[in-house]
Amino acid sequence: MTGLAVASPLSASVLVLNRFYLAVHVVNVRRAFGLLFRELAEVIHLQEGQYANYSFESWREISELKASFKEPHEDWISAVNFEIQVPRVIRLLSFDRVPKQTIRFNRRNLFARDGNHCQYCGRSFPTSELSLDHVVPKSRDGQTCWENIVCSCVSCNVKKGGRTPQEAHMKLIRQPVKPKRSPLLAIKLGNPKYESWKTFLDSAYWSVDLK
Repeated sequence: MTGLAVASPLSASVLVLNRFYLAVHVVNVRRAFGLLFRELAEVIHLQEGQYANYSFESWREISELKASFKEPHEDWISAVNFEIQVPRVIRLLSFDRVPKQTIRFNRRNLFARDGNHCQYCGRSFPTSELSLDHVVPKSRDGQTCWENIVCSCVSCNVKKGGRTPQEAHMKLIRQPVKPKRSPLLAIKLGNPKYESWKTFLDSAYWSVDLK
């Protein structure tokens, strides 16, 4: 089958740890390599349950040795004179704080929480074809919060109008709640390429915000 889009290695994400190996952020590949090149961070590479620390230069050397034996789910960047593997985890060398654990209330996280499924008809839609619906309408003093906003397709949104689901004879697939962990991060962890993140995210630090 031809014509399938292949994701660019630059579209991958990198988990950032603080000096004490606690997850604090997720950045894109360019940002990660910038931190490594300026010696503000090091690569943390997990293999067979153990991890090793690499500077930018030593990671480049390891990458050159591995270039002929690339594994599935790895991402690689081609430079003029060498190839380098995209790290999955980096550690900041001097940052020891832990950001306040919050899950941002925004459209992106709402769509991710509901898995891009209309919460009335249950069908999946691209984000461009979904809207956000107040379960209890704003005209009825419905709040704009996690517990009162759901994804809705245009058809169901029009059908419901300014009514409650009960008044419109429509049933929610599930009641909306505030997620306990970042919805986008949970989606990332479903991808085998980010398997190594689980070592650092099985603690309390699930609320890393994605950029």
